[in-house]
Amino acid sequence: MPFATTSDGTRIFYKDWGSGQPVVFSHGWPLTADAWDPQLKFMVDNGFRAVAHDRRGGGRSDQPWDGNNLDTYADDLASVIEALDLRDVILVGHSTGGGEVTRYLGRHGSGRVTKAVLVGAIPPLMLKTDANPEGLPIEAFDEIRKGVETDRSQFYKDLSAPFYGANRDDSTVTQGTRDEFWLWSMTVGIKGAYDCIKAFSETDLTEDLKKIDVPTLIVHGDDDQIVPIVASGDKSSKLVKDAVYKVYPGAPHGLSMVPRFAERFNADLLDFARS
Repeated sequence: MPFATTSDGTRIFYKDWGSGQPVVFSHGWPLTADAWDPQLKFMVDNGFRAVAHDRRGGGRSDQPWDGNNLDTYADDLASVIEALDLRDVILVGHSTGGGEVTRYLGRHGSGRVTKAVLVGAIPPLMLKTDANPEGLPIEAFDEIRKGVETDRSQFYKDLSAPFYGANRDDSTVTQGTRDEFWLWSMTVGIKGAYDCIKAFSETDLTEDLKKIDVPTLIVHGDDDQIVPIVASGDKSSKLVKDAVYKVYPGAPHGLSMVPRFAERFNADLLDFARS
């Protein structure tokens, strides 16, 4: 299998499909690159090269004890981009992957990047603080930690409902979609999954957003039960210069994986990539 090796010796698995301008996808917590498979195929079918990696700690990548934080995630993304010598990259990040993309641009700059897409992304800050009253209280993240630490299998099965909006009366989400969420999540080591909760909830990406200097599309569902739009998309769209902000009415957190919303997202992604 193809791997990029990071500065600390961690091997990061990646998929590299097609040819053309590269679109590099970063996945959400607690998933793997497989969550992007429909978009990878869609972009390759439309003339792009599609790349996605498994974040350290899960999937087919190594599971080191250390480095489960946004700085290292961004450096791991840089390792993949540099290993493949990718240029004119379109970065796409969902949820924690959106934080990874944002920190990459803040930490590594846009020398190899031409556009960015943030989908249901965690920036600028998920945690509720005096300066960020729209965020979620620390107790919400403590409950996630408890779920991962005590019975992560059942926790992930339960989490799939709000993740995809399967707990809404008008939901069309299948059991198969919820099952694959559980399957991907269970490939993530408990240490990486646990540490990442702090990374995605307590990392302030405000200054990174301000540094973004490439055209940026921000997409968020207004029924996102995981990353509330008021603390994320609404704020990020004001911090990124000249960002294009699209709110999907009724869409859940995992909108790119729910067919009724994925079709619109795929079209918006392709239009933005071609623009």
